[in-house]
Amino acid sequence: MLKYKSKELRDHFFIDLLIKDQYKILRHIVFLLFFFVLLYFARFWHWYIEPYRYVIMVFVYLTLIAMAYINIYILVPFFFFKTRYIAYFALLILMGVVSLNIIGYCFDHFFSEYKIEALKSEDRKGGLYEGVLMCVPIIFISTTFKLLQKWTKDNEKIAELNNLTLNMELKELRNQINPHFLFNMLNNVKALIRTDPEKATIVIIKLSEFLRYQLYENNEEKTLLTSEIEFLSNFINLEKIRRENFNVDIKTETDKKLLNRTFIPPNLFTTFVENAVKHSVEIDGGMSYVNINIEIKNQHLYFVCVNSQNPNYSLSNEKFGGLGLANIKRRLELLYQDKFDLKIQSTNQEYIVNLIIPI
Repeated sequence: MLKYKSKELRDHFFIDLLIKDQYKILRHIVFLLFFFVLLYFARFWHWYIEPYRYVIMVFVYLTLIAMAYINIYILVPFFFFKTRYIAYFALLILMGVVSLNIIGYCFDHFFSEYKIEALKSEDRKGGLYEGVLMCVPIIFISTTFKLLQKWTKDNEKIAELNNLTLNMELKELRNQINPHFLFNMLNNVKALIRTDPEKATIVIIKLSEFLRYQLYENNEEKTLLTSEIEFLSNFINLEKIRRENFNVDIKTETDKKLLNRTFIPPNLFTTFVENAVKHSVEIDGGMSYVNINIEIKNQHLYFVCVNSQNPNYSLSNEKFGGLGLANIKRRLELLYQDKFDLKIQSTNQEYIVNLIIPI
C-alpha cells in the first residue's frame, strides 16, 4: 500500500480524491459510508422491532442520500453556481420539508405498527428534530464538497493558464532580444568588411558560434552557466577585434565544478553586456573597457558589469538600455518575481549593473 509520508503528499492525495475521475468511485464510497455511520448512531430506528428497524434505517438512509445527490448534481450546479442564490435556498428548504414529510408519513402509515410497545407513546417531535439534525449536516457537507471541488478545479485551470501565459510572454520577450542582438553583430561585420576583411572573416566564424548557441541552447528553458559565460566572452572579444583601444575582463572566483553544474535561463546577461559594449565607446578614440564579474555565493548568483563611459556623453538609466533593458527587466520579473535584485548606477566615468538572482 502506498504511504504518504509528508504533508505535501497527503494534501496532494486529498486534492486528487476530490477532483480526479480515477477516484470517482472511491469518492462516492467514502461519502456513502460517512452518512451511513452518521445514521447508524441515530436513535429513531432503535424504536422499532427487528428486523423492521433495519428496513426503516435503510429507507431513511436512501431518502437522505437522495437529498444529498439532488443537491450535488442539480441544485448546486444549476442554481448556486449560477448565482441564483434565492432560488437555490428556496428549493433546498422545499426539498428538506418534502423529504421530512415523506419520512414522517411513512412512519405514521407504514411503520407505526412495528414500533416497540413501550415506545409507542414517544413524542413524534423528537424524531422530527433528529431528522432535521441529520438533514443539516448532509446538505452542508454536500454543498461544501461541491464548492471545494469547483474551487480546486478552477485553481488548476487558472494555474495552467498562468503558466501558459508566462511561457508565451517569456518566449516573446526572448525573441525580441535575439534579433536585436543579431542586428548589432551584423552591423559590426558590415563595418569590418570595408576596413579589415581578415578580421571580418574571424567575426563571421565567431558569429556562426552565436547562431549555434541561439539554435540549440537559447531555446531551452535552462542553459549551463559556463555556456553563458563563454557566449558573453566570445561576444565582447569580437568587439575587441573591431576596436583597438578596448580592454575586456571577465572573471569569476567561483569553483569551476560549481559553475559546471549551475543552470540559468539563457541570454540572461546578454542585454547588459551588449549595452556595456555599445556605450563604452570613447568618442575621442581613447581607452575604454568592460569588466564583468560572476560569482556564486549562498545559493545566489552575483553578476556585475562595469563599463567606461564618456563624462561628456553620460546616458540616463531610461535611455541606456532602450527596448532591450525594458525587456530583460520584465523577463526577470516573470522568472523570479520579487526574488531578484537589480541595481543600475550611472556616474560620470562608469555605468554599473549589479544583478543578484537565486539559483
